[in-house]
Amino acid sequence: MHGLWRPRVLGAWKLPASGPAILAVNHSHNIDGPMVMGVSPRPTHFLIKKEAFVGPLNPFLTGIGQLKVDRTTADRAAITQALGVLEAGGVLGIFPEGTRGEGDFTSLRAGLAYFAVRSGAPIVPVAVLGSSGRPGRLIRQLPPLRSRVDVVFGDPFDAGDGSGRRTRRALDEATERIQKQLTSHLENARRLTGR
Repeated sequence: MHGLWRPRVLGAWKLPASGPAILAVNHSHNIDGPMVMGVSPRPTHFLIKKEAFVGPLNPFLTGIGQLKVDRTTADRAAITQALGVLEAGGVLGIFPEGTRGEGDFTSLRAGLAYFAVRSGAPIVPVAVLGSSGRPGRLIRQLPPLRSRVDVVFGDPFDAGDGSGRRTRRALDEATERIQKQLTSHLENARRLTGR
């Protein structure tokens, strides 16, 4: 990442140095996940759509510990693997909106709340800014080479209400709390970086 672009990483020290953690990353461009993996102070295992695991990318992504997920169903294998990462004290990366979009955390899916409430792992919000501003000249699907991309880590927070409940209502309430935290972090990151 540092060879192709000029990432500016702010707040990486906020990611707990050990123990389970969930990175909740906004997603507006296809380099957002690789950028976070490349600058994170700890190895990160992202849930990635199964469609990305094609050709030589399949053994590469699997080899670096990324998790294949079928977004069309409740993928039990992916859920078990993701919970396993957290149980082992690792870092799980999630795009809480489920797919690439505006990257503004306005339409969260329930997966992030489920993993956070079930595992008890803190959520660390991460804003990637500058990856989708303008297309590159050589490869239009990527940001311009050597352009600045900001990666801003936020303060960790717990999604649950402390009761340990895992009911549908508890997950809905957790999703609301998460959305407020992530939206607030994104606003702060934009203010901090001037983007």
